Amino acid sequence: MTQPAEILAMARKEPVMFNELELLQQKEQQIPGSVKYTIYRYRKVPQWSIEDIGMLVYNRESGKSKENFLELRFCISGNMYCQEKESECRQCKFNQADKCENKVASVDVLSFVFTPTHLSQFSNAANGKSLPDDVIRFRHTQSFSKAITLCSRTRTLLDTLLRHDYSGSMENIFINAQMQMLLLYSLECMVGEKEELVFTCKFLANETDREKIARAREVLLQHICEPITIRELSRKVAINECYLKKGFKELYGTTVFDFYQVQRMEHARYLLYEKGLSVTEVSMMLGYSSISHFSTAFKKHTGIKPCELLLH
Repeated sequence: MTQPAEILAMARKEPVMFNELELLQQKEQQIPGSVKYTIYRYRKVPQWSIEDIGMLVYNRESGKSKENFLELRFCISGNMYCQEKESECRQCKFNQADKCENKVASVDVLSFVFTPTHLSQFSNAANGKSLPDDVIRFRHTQSFSKAITLCSRTRTLLDTLLRHDYSGSMENIFINAQMQMLLLYSLECMVGEKEELVFTCKFLANETDREKIARAREVLLQHICEPITIRELSRKVAINECYLKKGFKELYGTTVFDFYQVQRMEHARYLLYEKGLSVTEVSMMLGYSSISHFSTAFKKHTGIKPCELLLH
């Protein structure tokens, strides 16, 4: 299942540090016999440029049917969140939200997880032969992720989910009804597509090779303070360098080097700003041969020199 910072990083196109996130509201609920959903609302950082995104995640584990799931993920920015309950806030209560002094801009991260048991009620085994039908029945052989078009219908539906005032059984009925429409709109994006989703890099059709690429990403994160070469990384995960570079770019949308640099510079920013370490200390911790090389890399990523960050 998704972590909020994961889709936030995709929407922002940069890593998100947990110390940057101010949680305004959190809700997690499992509707009996239906969907499990989570909603995280964060205060929007003014400097952030956020792209509204949606994603359908199909997870199928061969031989482990209990671990199969279909998840819809969304990241929406620009909504206004009243820090008092809107039903109690005087301005909001009397439709004067534009005058509300308690409202702040938010970034909303939503996740809706459907199980095979829940989805089985929509299956038409006799006639369904399209990709959406195979997904509903978990007969599609490969796990995949697909971007969802955020049309006006989807946006309106997500907005009603964030703003409804139902509770108890009425809330469960409301959420369940909205989820079915959200699932419909999301699966419509797949109608008419080919039976099989094909990777550009053919070797990624092999689950073992995809796991090696994912493992390479984990190794990079474990070696933030210990520089590692592509050759060393490829040996650690037992895949050749060419496959590693091409597969990483396709799965994560960035090169191995760029991903590694972004993670190292974000860690450097944390050490400088949060831990109060000196530029010299951070440069040495990250394995740079000189402070000037570190300063150049840091400025390229953040737009400021490391010494300037210490003055903020």
